[in-house]
Amino acid sequence: MVTLGGFDLESAQPPDPALEAAFATARARMVRDQIEARGIKEARVLSAMARVPRHEFIPASQRALAYEDGPLPIGHGQTISQPYIVAFMTAALDPKPTDRVLEIGTGSGYQAAVLSGLVAKVFTIEIVAPLALRAKADLKRLGYQNVRVRIGDGYLGWPEAAPFDAIIVTCAPDQVPQALVDQLKMGGRMIAPVGPTGGVQELYLLRKHSKGLETQAVLPVRFVPMVKLK
Repeated sequence: MVTLGGFDLESAQPPDPALEAAFATARARMVRDQIEARGIKEARVLSAMARVPRHEFIPASQRALAYEDGPLPIGHGQTISQPYIVAFMTAALDPKPTDRVLEIGTGSGYQAAVLSGLVAKVFTIEIVAPLALRAKADLKRLGYQNVRVRIGDGYLGWPEAAPFDAIIVTCAPDQVPQALVDQLKMGGRMIAPVGPTGGVQELYLLRKHSKGLETQAVLPVRFVPMVKLK
């Protein structure tokens, strides 16, 4: 049995109001202690992190840990990122209400849900079909209507929907794929972890200008690798 505050998380159907209140309290504590206390002050980002029910994007067996300070497994060798990292990358991307954003690595759908309330449209690609289908269903069930999910190779991006105001990559390539650079608007922003599989990578913030890419290393991180379709 998986419990939170005495509630059985695996058999609570339909959601119990008291259980949802317990999750909301845990979520508020997460935002206060894990995110704001570490220096992320952007009000829109904090509000988005406080709204999105992270527990809805992870397996029932992990839900008691939904608002703890760390990544969690979501199946198929993938993880949902640590809440602080989600908030950090979102804030660094500087999302605007009119932005069209491409996400590479849908995973659970949680990052797309956070972005959904901050931008006009989210296009998100996942190479693992069962994860993409589950994320699509969860996003629809939870009412995130401005998110489109595609099963595909993130290295190729989403050319017919380009250009994008911003791109967020939530898996680590050895180097930033040129297709993603090409699909970024002039003046657009991209945030991506880059580095070897199994080692420490560097999170880079990139801005596209007429003279090329402005690249800034912002944080050492550890992400699952970005893979190509065979």
